[in-house]
Amino acid sequence: MPEFSQLVDIVKRISPETTTDEKASPKAILIPAQNIIKVCTELHQNPETYFDMLSCLTGIDNGVQANTMEVVYNLYSIPFNTGVMLKMVLPRENPVIDSVTSIWRTADWHEREAFDMLGIKFTGHPDLRRILLPADWEGFPLRKDYHHQEYYRNIKVEY
Repeated sequence: MPEFSQLVDIVKRISPETTTDEKASPKAILIPAQNIIKVCTELHQNPETYFDMLSCLTGIDNGVQANTMEVVYNLYSIPFNTGVMLKMVLPRENPVIDSVTSIWRTADWHEREAFDMLGIKFTGHPDLRRILLPADWEGFPLRKDYHHQEYYRNIKVEY
């Protein structure tokens, strides 16, 4: 398994705009959102890296002032017993990124949860709909500016 700097070099061959966050734990590779499929395909199929598992996909709202959201992918290689974090920054007003379900099937529910809670859309997802909340729920509860509904189907929602 390559060292972190070698992983970064592999990713930079595909996505030259790549940067890193070495203070993150694990160290993170920051790539432009439009390169997610190319980078993940390479990390999954390359015999030197073989990240065969998507351990976690997390959506983050950086707030109204930052006006960005992030999608964080934690990848793991079972044969090499190592992991890496990929981060993408998206515009908050229209957070859209390609789905990685064609690479890792486990992305299916992870992406649905990020969509349901934060409103991040995953282009090419086979069934992008709410997974935790009812289909007619208004808003995205993990957004920092979310205001909960006072009524849902004529029933007062109390918190």
